[in-house]
Amino acid sequence: MSRVPLSVLDLSPISEGSTAAQALRNTVDLARQSEEWGYERYWVAEHHFVAAASSSPAVLIGLLAAATNRIRVGSAAVQIGHHTAASVVESFGIIDALYPGRIDLGIGRTGQRRAEALAGKDRPEPEHEEKVIEGILFPKPFPMGNLVLSERLLATGSVLVQPEAKTPDFEVQLDDIIDFLRDDFTTSSGVSLTATPGAGAQVELWVFGSSGGQSAQVAGARGLPFVANYHVSPGTTLDAASAYRAAFVPSSILDEPYVVVSADAVVAETDSEAEYLASTFGQWVYSIRSGDGAIPYPDPKTGSALTAEQAEVVQDRVVTQFVGSAATVADKLDALQRATGASELVVTSVAHDHQDRLRSYELLGKEWGLPRLRV
Repeated sequence: MSRVPLSVLDLSPISEGSTAAQALRNTVDLARQSEEWGYERYWVAEHHFVAAASSSPAVLIGLLAAATNRIRVGSAAVQIGHHTAASVVESFGIIDALYPGRIDLGIGRTGQRRAEALAGKDRPEPEHEEKVIEGILFPKPFPMGNLVLSERLLATGSVLVQPEAKTPDFEVQLDDIIDFLRDDFTTSSGVSLTATPGAGAQVELWVFGSSGGQSAQVAGARGLPFVANYHVSPGTTLDAASAYRAAFVPSSILDEPYVVVSADAVVAETDSEAEYLASTFGQWVYSIRSGDGAIPYPDPKTGSALTAEQAEVVQDRVVTQFVGSAATVADKLDALQRATGASELVVTSVAHDHQDRLRSYELLGKEWGLPRLRV
């Protein structure tokens, strides 16, 4: 059976009772193993002031590229609202100069959406009922508006940019990145600038999005590959993929749309064992959805149950996490691919114990039929 490529998304989670330093060592270890197990790419997220150690994707990607040999490594995604186009291109240009042809530069709107919400310009959220396609649930969308404006996230945003700084529109920043990479950037005053390193870098540029809004539309219009975040917002994944395809214009990069869909998954030897390892996922997601930020990933041995009110807040994420044996999860991923028409899937597997997380990816890769690297 021919299956689409499978990749890894690592949030560098800090487990309860552990440290950021250990989480980073775990990330390097998982990247090496993922390469051996045949995964297509290894992506790291950008999160700040929470129990996740991937606060600086460019730094971490450089370390991962040095620790591996063949697997593509990249960002999922750089929160462009916290950076300038020039700083992103220069950072990734440095990595590409040393590890050419292996670096993915993923860009997301996080940070910009917060600024839009504060200015009263946030786009309306989609409203529709849940759908089931190919046996895969696409639940009613979770309203993210209140989360975007939570006190903690506003405080986070306030220290990640310079005082009084104004973040340019996402489309403007993306176009600036493209121009810098092509060595075709000119300031508004007509001065040409060359990013060094950065100009001519062999990075692959990706756009990430959770809805059918600006990210999906701009990615399509620029003919760039797009990642629809089922693991973040399962209720809007179909909207995102549809908007991207509707806006797609062939480019020098792609002749036709290329959609990657993300998914949460936990794999173990048996369904029951996997369910046990995933039993504290809801508590972890609730810490994010409540606006307090991700807590250290809870230990299933000591984790407490959610209240009925808390469980309702995370229901859409819990029921769309794929949990079970390798065969069980692979079947669900196959169905997700059919339902979304994904060209590639990327899996994030979170567990309290690093060995359980390693085993999850190893079992899934073997079941998926990935070509193992001979070492």
